[in-house]
Amino acid sequence: MVEVTDNAAAELKSLLEEQDKKDVALRVFVAGMSCCGVQYGMSLEDEISEDHDIVVEEKGLKIVMNKDDSEGLKDAKIDYVDGPSGKGFIIDNQNGGGCNTSSCGGGCC
Repeated sequence: MVEVTDNAAAELKSLLEEQDKKDVALRVFVAGMSCCGVQYGMSLEDEISEDHDIVVEEKGLKIVMNKDDSEGLKDAKIDYVDGPSGKGFIIDNQNGGGCNTSSCGGGCC
C-alpha cells in the first residue's frame, strides 16, 4: 500500500527518538487535488480510530491513513531527500495523476 524508503525510515526513526515519541504513528493523507494531481500530507499521530483508519507496519514504523484516503495512497512512496534544493520528506505516487495542462494552462508543475 504505502512504501517507505530506507532513507525516510531512518530519518523518521531518528526524529521520533530525538523527540522521545515512542507510541506515535505517521499519518499520511490526501490533502487535495490540483492540476498536477493528488497533493499529500503527513503528520505525527497518537490517536488512531479503529473505525476510520488503516494501520500498516513498514520498516519498523507505524503508518496510519484514513480508510477514505487509502485508494488515493495506493502505491505511494515516502522518501527523504537531502539535496541542493533542501531537505525533507516527500510523497511520490506515480498513480496519483500527472499535470493536466489543459486545465491549468501549462507550466504549473
